[in-house]
Amino acid sequence: MHLHVRHDSEYTYDHPVSLGPQTLYLYPRTYPYQRLLRYDLQIDPAPSRIVRNIDVEGNVQQLVYFDQPTDYLTIRSEVELESSEFNLFDFVLFPFDTQRIPFRYPAPEQDLLLPYLERVGVSERVESWARQLASQANWQTVAFLMTLNQTIRAFTYEVREVGAPYPPEQTLTLMRGSCRDYTTLFMAACRSLGMAARFVSGYLFGNPQQEHQLHAWVEVYLPGAGWRGFDPTEGTVVGNRHIFLTSTAKPELAAPISGTFQGQASSTLRSELYFG
Repeated sequence: MHLHVRHDSEYTYDHPVSLGPQTLYLYPRTYPYQRLLRYDLQIDPAPSRIVRNIDVEGNVQQLVYFDQPTDYLTIRSEVELESSEFNLFDFVLFPFDTQRIPFRYPAPEQDLLLPYLERVGVSERVESWARQLASQANWQTVAFLMTLNQTIRAFTYEVREVGAPYPPEQTLTLMRGSCRDYTTLFMAACRSLGMAARFVSGYLFGNPQQEHQLHAWVEVYLPGAGWRGFDPTEGTVVGNRHIFLTSTAKPELAAPISGTFQGQASSTLRSELYFG
């Protein structure tokens, strides 16, 4: 399947400002079943320098510098990928005792996974809820993840384009939220049972509700299977319709564009996605 997406962001300022370095997470992370065909980045006003590197979590980070005042900033990124179908469950959990939860990762992996095991947002209620779902799934690892996925999918979805994710317990209590709220609740439930989970930001092709905004989902580290994606908004395992931009232990680090400016001005943002 050929995927093409254009992401337009336009900032306007009511007085000229001096832009500080802008950090972009708009370059896709490719996976074994996805091949990047083309990437194009257009920025106006023209930056004085763009530095492309790899951040501490393996994401492609682009640092953009400016040397002239401006009252606007427009950023357009275009991505084309070839995304192949694959068997979502073509893996074996190993060591075999990890097929049931809770389990402990092999020591070398445990050390590397510590940031993704931190019990952020794990309240007593969230942990109790996760254990109830695990019991329903007979404490089977994959069955629990699928049950968790479907349970959150039944919540009431709401579009909320800005703002930090709700605390997991709030999403659980309200039984509603945006994709990033669902994702942080899913992460907290997994971490409450000792499973490493991280926040993923990117694009989703084929869902009209999601095609005009960024999407978020979860990756869980499964021994023998590696990082595997689960999308509680869709209630599905992540397949070849998702385009990955960044993954992180901390959801607040997943913003596609972040930066500062100097000057007495108010700013507004318009953002739009186009799939072709």
